Amino acid sequence: MADHPPADPGPPPGLPQHAPVLLHRCCELLGPAVAGRPAVLLDATVGLGGHALALLDSHPALTLVGLDRDPQALAIASDRLRAYSRRTHLVHAGYDELPEVLERLGIPCLDGALFDLGVSSLQLDTVERGFSYARDAVLDMRMDPSTGPTAADVLNGYSHADLTRVFREYGEERFASRIAAAVVARRAQEPLETTAQLVEIVYQSVPAATRRHGGHPAKRTFQALRIEVNGELAALRSAIPAALRALTLGGRLVAMSYHSLEDRIVKRALAQLSTARTPAGLPVELPDHGPQLRALTRGAENAGPAEAEVNPRSASVRLRAAQRIAPVPLRRSDRDGSSGAESTS
Repeated sequence: MADHPPADPGPPPGLPQHAPVLLHRCCELLGPAVAGRPAVLLDATVGLGGHALALLDSHPALTLVGLDRDPQALAIASDRLRAYSRRTHLVHAGYDELPEVLERLGIPCLDGALFDLGVSSLQLDTVERGFSYARDAVLDMRMDPSTGPTAADVLNGYSHADLTRVFREYGEERFASRIAAAVVARRAQEPLETTAQLVEIVYQSVPAATRRHGGHPAKRTFQALRIEVNGELAALRSAIPAALRALTLGGRLVAMSYHSLEDRIVKRALAQLSTARTPAGLPVELPDHGPQLRALTRGAENAGPAEAEVNPRSASVRLRAAQRIAPVPLRRSDRDGSSGAESTS
């Protein structure tokens, strides 16, 4: 029997009323894989539940698995999706834990997967979480506040070389070494504890001519720290291939990235499986060596000007999508009981 929920009230008062990014396009791309039949869709970053709500409402036979590292986000999503509780599994987990979550739930494969990457509106707008350079708060930046090192731990504990690496690799910061040196000098006087302290250090380390262009001078440093604290890129490198492997034939994956580092990982994962692997020069394609995916977007799609104006977070989005067109090749262990890497021969 189909659900007949009341109108969505949105997140509770006092919390972000943020619109889901590219909502219509995500539903359009995922719809053919889940429409008109029992299907399972992964929302790998369920957040405030906006995408999940729209998909559950549009597809009465859909079961949704929603993951999030943030307990506060899960609580909000659970309340918002209460009318669909019979068809939802909300799990406190990072998306790199997907194989274990699916095994625990007894779900062998997915018909669709959605990744809305990066920091959420909830995390940015909750001042005490310390994600924003615009307001003073404790240097935390953990997506899961119950575990792991904080941004303050990184700033006060890493060497100059490691801080430089983090700022350069994860923030693509030109002045990484100068900022790292200033952090080390400042913490020798007093521990770094607040976002205002870090903003001041970055502001003093970046040349005045640079500060006048390219947005807030601390933006890249805060991005780098957030990625380091939460291990975001390492998690993404394992999560996207795991989700693609879980897709059934005809299943679809949509991923939205908000900076080049995320987008590069998604692009490479999709390209790797969208390319034939038969050696050049052979007259026929070898079995199990053809493309496993078909791209559903031409390169990366962006939000239109109208959405970017109404929803500023969408201004930097890069959406990529693909569909599984060939079965997942068997692993060697599946064929002969041995352990080892995936084999397609």
